Amino acid sequence: MSLFFAETLRKLRKEKELSQRDLANKLYVTRATVARWESGARLPDAVMIARLSDVLGTDVSVLFSAKAQNDEIPNVIMVDDRKLILSGSLPVLEEALPRASITGFTDADEAIAYATDHFVALAFLDIELRNTSGLELCRALLEINPQTNVVFLTAYSDYALDAWNTGASGFMLKPITPEGVREQLHNLRYPFRMGGDEV
Repeated sequence: MSLFFAETLRKLRKEKELSQRDLANKLYVTRATVARWESGARLPDAVMIARLSDVLGTDVSVLFSAKAQNDEIPNVIMVDDRKLILSGSLPVLEEALPRASITGFTDADEAIAYATDHFVALAFLDIELRNTSGLELCRALLEINPQTNVVFLTAYSDYALDAWNTGASGFMLKPITPEGVREQLHNLRYPFRMGGDEV
């Protein structure tokens, strides 16, 4: 199991100059519980993560992100309302990101619902969607989790400036290629772990 959450928790605790016992007292748990979290033997539940974020003065998404990365299988989504393009692009993402869990959506609302229940490390979004724009979808995803990396996909370079103003990590012209996807990984705002390696 990855120790990413354990390392993150230990770093945040030390920055607050708290001992394991100090932190345990503030959370109403035993010192042994904190020690297990910091050794990677156990992970706290969602309620305890919310308490940890309050006590440590950090955004809850930081801790949820660290916990999500413990399984080392990042969630990657692609949203394009054209089924043919989506079905043709998903194998490209699988080739470029063989150790990721990749899910495609033709509907923005379904993508938002998925992101609400799963930590999305990377989202590839078409800019022109049927009932909304990829730019609005990007803002919605970043509201759910500010550490989601977003790469916009479009057939038109005219949208590049608008795309950069959303907080996205990248911009790709269609059709996508495995090489192009791998190149985007170097520009991510929030690199993530995959199979023990950071991308």
